Amino acid sequence: MFDRIREDIRSVKERDPAARSTLEVLLCYPGLWAVWHHRLAQALWQAKMRLLARMLSQMSRFVTGIEIHPGARIGRRLFIDHGAGVVIGETAIVGNDVTLYQGVTLGGTGKEHGKRHPTLCDGVFVGNNANLLGNICIGENSRVGAGSVVLADVPPNSTVVGVPAHIVYRDGQRVLITDPREIKDPLSDALIALALRVDQVERLCGRAAQPVEPFAAEEAERSAYREQLERLRDYVSMGEGI
Repeated sequence: MFDRIREDIRSVKERDPAARSTLEVLLCYPGLWAVWHHRLAQALWQAKMRLLARMLSQMSRFVTGIEIHPGARIGRRLFIDHGAGVVIGETAIVGNDVTLYQGVTLGGTGKEHGKRHPTLCDGVFVGNNANLLGNICIGENSRVGAGSVVLADVPPNSTVVGVPAHIVYRDGQRVLITDPREIKDPLSDALIALALRVDQVERLCGRAAQPVEPFAAEEAERSAYREQLERLRDYVSMGEGI
C-alpha cells in the first residue's frame, strides 16, 4: 500500500511542474485524495458492501469535487489535475498513466445495462471539460482536446478535437479532412446538401456559374462615362490658341 502511495505522489511530481514538494502534494491535490478514496470504496464494492461503498464515494465527492463510482476500474498512476467536476461512471475503465483535467466526464448515453461507459487505455490525456460518452475506447497515448465530445472509438496515438470529436493528428502526422462526412456534424450534412444542389443547378444550366465581380455595376458606370467624354472631346474646344 505504501509503495502505491509513493508511486502516486511521484507521478504527480513528474507531471505537474507546480508540485514543489511531497508535503504540498499530500495537502493540496484533491485528485490524489479522490483516487485513494476510490481504492477503499472499490474494495467495499467488490466485497458486496455496495451501499457503504456508495456512501464513501459521495463523501469523497463532497470533499474533493470529484465523483468516481465505486464500480469503476482505475489503473495505476491516475493523475486528476485540479479535478473539480470530474465524473467517472460505474463501468468506466481507466488504464495506467492517464491524465484527466477538471470537468472531464466519462459518462453513458442512456439507461442501458452492462458496459456503458468509456475505456481509456494507457497514457491517455483528456483536456478540461471534455465529455467521453458511451461504451467507446480511447487508444493508447491518445489525446482528447478541451471541450471535445467524443462519441466514437479513437485509434492509438491520435489527437481528437471538436463537437463531435474528429481526428486531427495520428501517429504524429496531421490528418486532413477532405470529406465533411468524416466530421459527422449536422451542419456538415447541410453544407453537403447545398453543394450537391448547386452542382445540379450548374449542370441544368449547362455551364458553371460565373463568379460575380465586386463593384461590377460601378465599373460599368465609369466605363460609360469615359466613353461619353471621349466622344465629346472632338467637338468641345478647351480654349487652345487663346
